Amino acid sequence: MYTYEHSVFLDAHKCTGCTTCVRRCPTEAIRIRDGHAVINEERCIDCGECIRVCPHKAKKAVCGKLDDMQRFKWKIALPAPALYGQFDNLDDVDYVLDGLRRIGFDEVYEVSKAAELVSAYTRQYLNTEGVRKPIISASCPVVARLIALRFPSLEENVLRLLPPMEIAAKQARKQALEAHPEWSPEDIGVCFISPCPAKASYVKNGFGDYQSQVDVVVSISDVYFQLINEMSRNEQPQALSESGMLGVGWASSGGEATALFNDNYLSADGIDHVNHVLDQIENGNIPPLDFVELNACTGGCVGGVLTMQNPFIAKARLQGLRRFLPVSCNFLPKEESYIPADYFYNELPEYEGVSRLSSNMAESMRMLANIQALRGRLPGLDCGACGAPTCRTFAEDVVRGNAKESDCVLTMREALRQYLAEKEESHDGTRADTADTVADGGAAGG
Repeated sequence: MYTYEHSVFLDAHKCTGCTTCVRRCPTEAIRIRDGHAVINEERCIDCGECIRVCPHKAKKAVCGKLDDMQRFKWKIALPAPALYGQFDNLDDVDYVLDGLRRIGFDEVYEVSKAAELVSAYTRQYLNTEGVRKPIISASCPVVARLIALRFPSLEENVLRLLPPMEIAAKQARKQALEAHPEWSPEDIGVCFISPCPAKASYVKNGFGDYQSQVDVVVSISDVYFQLINEMSRNEQPQALSESGMLGVGWASSGGEATALFNDNYLSADGIDHVNHVLDQIENGNIPPLDFVELNACTGGCVGGVLTMQNPFIAKARLQGLRRFLPVSCNFLPKEESYIPADYFYNELPEYEGVSRLSSNMAESMRMLANIQALRGRLPGLDCGACGAPTCRTFAEDVVRGNAKESDCVLTMREALRQYLAEKEESHDGTRADTADTVADGGAAGG
């Protein structure tokens, strides 16, 4: 079985067991056990929703640090387009790119540039005969893992193009090796500046048999203040940017779909909405569409938990910034009518579906019947006091052997109330019998 290395972790010492994360987890991966949260690694998709909602900061994302790049001779930065939305009054992307050079990187390759290439190839893919539609973008790694875990029937709809981050890493490495043939690939370090922990998980795990070309992932929040210091010098930056409106637009929900010049699309953001859309696609309850863009974070990548600014403010800033940019700087040559093979990955990793009870059909049916029977005995309030998000998931935990029926506080309270009532009724009956006996004895003595 494929194992998945996560980037979202729990600090049990800070957790109070408040159940906020339990209620908000989109894959029901969190339970409360022994007074604190426990994350089921098989179900976790590293969406960061628990980080976003935890009132005690007990959930955290584990990424790399800028110091991790010191072991490389040539250091390349890959800034996510969402980075540009973090700065107020930014009217030139070159200030950010030049700032990255100033804080220690030898070269900067824009992920937005690679995004324009991916958009161009996606336009070609949409026109290919025989592809299964709607085509679902997997640029958000949370969506790719969610489909593999909860909606495996939609895997054939997933666009198997590598995400812009990966294309940028491949192109940057290629350029660096061509410019410095005396170096080996191990001398070149590629650092992605990420808005979310899911990107860090992707780098650790890749897609199936494909391994990422990125060496280090650091959060936007880690480089933000260093960049602010460098950008505040008001010096004229070098002209480094090679991307336009289409690439920068990928930072916000709808940006990827808009770049396809095809109106027959759907875009949704926020993990709850993503779940709902995928469910409707699986059930055939949507109109005919060519393309579906899904982002786990509200607002798109600008809403990632590793960013600094409110996603709606960041989105507004990007809208202002895009006015100064060309439409695109990376159109494909007219004679190029195919997508290079190395832009694809072969398959999604194989996971055991979260709804699968057993590998044996008969056993699964037996367990399902037990779950339904137990569910009928539960109060149905979904209060979370048992440590599970709903009564249905609690019943499944009991049947799987991960919880006891007595963990339901309301059921135990009702059982205790019934026991006390029966005991009181029995006690009252005993007292009545005693009184009758005494009365009978008194009458006989008289």
